[in-house]
Amino acid sequence: MIEAPVVVIGAGPIGLAAAAHLAERGIDFTVLEAGSGVAAAIAEWRHVKLFSPWRYDIDSAARRLLEQAGGWTEPEPGKLPTGGDLIDAYLEPLTKTPQLSGRIRYDAEVAAVTRVGFDRIRTAGRENAPFLIRLTDGTELTASAVIDAAGTWRRPNVLGGSGIPARGEAVAADHIARALPDVLGRDRERFAGRRTAVLGAGHSASTTLLELGELAKDEPGTEVLWVVRGTDQARTYGGGDADELPARGALGTRLKTLVQSGAVTLVSGFRTEELAPTADGRVELVAGDQRVVVDTVVNSTGFRPDHDMVAELRLDLDPIMGSTRALAPLIDPNQHSCGTVPPHGVDELTHPEPGYYAVGAKSYGRAPTFLLATGYEQARSVVAALAGDWDAARDVQLDLPETGVCSSNLAFDEASAGRGLATGISGGLLTVIDGSTKQSGCCN
Repeated sequence: MIEAPVVVIGAGPIGLAAAAHLAERGIDFTVLEAGSGVAAAIAEWRHVKLFSPWRYDIDSAARRLLEQAGGWTEPEPGKLPTGGDLIDAYLEPLTKTPQLSGRIRYDAEVAAVTRVGFDRIRTAGRENAPFLIRLTDGTELTASAVIDAAGTWRRPNVLGGSGIPARGEAVAADHIARALPDVLGRDRERFAGRRTAVLGAGHSASTTLLELGELAKDEPGTEVLWVVRGTDQARTYGGGDADELPARGALGTRLKTLVQSGAVTLVSGFRTEELAPTADGRVELVAGDQRVVVDTVVNSTGFRPDHDMVAELRLDLDPIMGSTRALAPLIDPNQHSCGTVPPHGVDELTHPEPGYYAVGAKSYGRAPTFLLATGYEQARSVVAALAGDWDAARDVQLDLPETGVCSSNLAFDEASAGRGLATGISGGLLTVIDGSTKQSGCCN
């Protein structure tokens, strides 16, 4: 038996859920967080509201630890939290429970994960060697197992329509904004009175489009373009009143209305080939004979996992999804929405490298159908397996909303008029806003 703690990479919702389950089972662990605080990725979109109410946003083991610690008041189950609420009212208090306090290392970015004394080629005895984790500052630590909940937020997809960067994309970096900018808050000056193209057909794109639509009402000269590869936006507009997450269904309806009114100009069938600077300081997007000139391009094309840091481990990755080969057909966005993904756990997440598991958004590779609820159940199943409780590990249960396309649907709450990312029944990760609050859906 390897005498070393389990190392959890990432102190977001799924990483901390894994930590909570490890704590409950009495397994020693350390959490490594690249950012300076808990859930650093979520902190970048704390202004956005989740699609799902609080009742679906809290992991079961985490809830038990918070209740045991005392002094924590569980948020109102039916309310939709913002990313900031998720941190302030749930994740931050969780890190202060006796079981997690002192177990999280911040500013601890992982550079590589391997086996002590073993590269990927060597076989004999490798399962008996501890994992070696090297941080970007050069420090190293060992682990008996690794739960990789690093997410995908730091690895956005490229703008190029063929999966590789468009020509000139790197040169035009100053004109490209990350997904989910705070259009009505800290980033307002960048978009007010200017022309913006939002690329993508998912939750983050819809969130930003709705915020830009609000901004255009108050700021003359603000122009909004929605640039997509497809020609049918029915998936993005979603299930409307039939959606089991009312906020998500209404949001899609609102976006459709915005496009039909002309407040947002839809540019469809556009596969970006090139970005080129213009003489007046703008940037031109080129797709064949099509041209779009804007001040800023918001990259809402999704994300992809970073497998480079685990390149010396033996992984069985699906060549298309970038998930495990067993999980890929269950999450393929060509076949599934977030609500139709079958229950899955440790068996579908297992690699040829014993003791290494990617959970959360990273486990889905490039599939955009991930939900918080799914991630929580993944974490529970994996930890049960590490504890040797295989009956619990394989008793995987999920209750997800079937209506709506997680990878492209939106949520909207009439009372709060928000915008954001969805996490489905477990809590969409972002939603949409009026002038004061925002909302979202599928997590990443």
